[in-house]
Amino acid sequence: MTRSAVGFSVVLLFFSAAILLALNGCNGTSTSKSPPPPGKIQHVIVIVQENRTPDNLFQDPVLIAKGADIASTGMNSLGQKITLQPTPLAISYDISHTHTAFEAMYDGGKLDGADLETTSCAPNCPPNPEFYYVQASDVAPYFAMAEQYTFGDRMFQTNQGPSFPAHQFLISGTSAPTATSNLFASENPAGEAGCAASTGSTVALIDPSGNESTTMYPCFEHPTLSDELDAKGISWRYYTPSAGSIWTGPNAIQHICGPQTQNGTLTCAGADWSADVVLDETQILTDIAGNNLPQVSWVIPRSANSDHAGGLDHTGGPSWVASIVNAIGTSSYWANTAIIVTWDDWGGWYDHIAPPQNLVNCSQWGCGYVYGFRVPLIVISPYARAAYISHTQHDFGSILKFIEGVYGLGSLGYADAAADDLSDCFNFNQTPIQFQNIPAALDAKHFLNDKAPPGDPDDD
Repeated sequence: MTRSAVGFSVVLLFFSAAILLALNGCNGTSTSKSPPPPGKIQHVIVIVQENRTPDNLFQDPVLIAKGADIASTGMNSLGQKITLQPTPLAISYDISHTHTAFEAMYDGGKLDGADLETTSCAPNCPPNPEFYYVQASDVAPYFAMAEQYTFGDRMFQTNQGPSFPAHQFLISGTSAPTATSNLFASENPAGEAGCAASTGSTVALIDPSGNESTTMYPCFEHPTLSDELDAKGISWRYYTPSAGSIWTGPNAIQHICGPQTQNGTLTCAGADWSADVVLDETQILTDIAGNNLPQVSWVIPRSANSDHAGGLDHTGGPSWVASIVNAIGTSSYWANTAIIVTWDDWGGWYDHIAPPQNLVNCSQWGCGYVYGFRVPLIVISPYARAAYISHTQHDFGSILKFIEGVYGLGSLGYADAAADDLSDCFNFNQTPIQFQNIPAALDAKHFLNDKAPPGDPDDD
């Protein structure tokens, strides 16, 4: 599909979505506010880390004293109160975070089923392996960012499941296979991910009543935020270490991937893919230094820098994020950039806040599959509200809606239509915050010189 054809499709979808919203209403939590004043925000960077909850990653006394809703205890399926215990960021086991695992932990809103999730350490797990929090010494850069800028304690992943559908919501507000489908990809693929996946790869779909009854090849065709950006000439890049990863959202969109057989191998080779998907996540550091930063960026980590559980070498995440923030903060981009840091799913870790389920008119973007559990949110900008805890309900659609507001784009009509726009995280009338370096164990030079294989997640 050509960019002009995609743009026309996006316009049609905007009108359809507007009619649906006018007729049926939308989520009552939506807040429609004025976009940022022209020129205040000219660059948006969305950094996506992996598999954590606020209770697990942000046991920060400073944030808690300011009112952040972080719990130190939880309940298991036997009705026992469990005290969360400290652990290093890098651990040897992983916890299931499939849709079935969500249902087990959610338990009709009682949040007492985390101990029923499967773990890779069984049968030799530590006591209560789902009830741990990361020790402060391992995540000090995250604490420093959250304490200085805005920390959101009501950020929910939009989907109730793992990374593959989460990364679809992060670029388009849906994981539906088509623009009009009421089914949604709900799990990680069996086989490979995306439109260049091997024959026989499939992904489970969920219907509006929450049943995972069908599967399909993991390649979809519907508008994404990048189509909106293309239609207005707004530059964007998607920085990722690998083409075929479940974390690389554009590989599952037919018109972006543009799959072609090259040298006997099916490969993403579309015009947008070739121009805007960068298969080296560290290039964002080079682009910042070279004054070549696009207006909108998505940044996906390699496994060692992802915060993903299950790898003893997965220690670099806090420094990785700090390296990007410090690169922006010490450049001319600081004056007009917003950095949004979030995590793609809850990773199976205990969290004490039940995700809201009282949704209206969600058939276009996920009835039966929204919302998932909380994930952390940090908003960093000279116009972010300083030392502020946002208790407003946000989700992945909020990020899309914020970007749409910054660049005067229409709505995709999916999660972005019902979400808030992160307005409470900013004060565009304040004196711009002077940047202070975020201390971290590793700096940009380390990541730029890291020649180790990037490493994808294994299957979640």
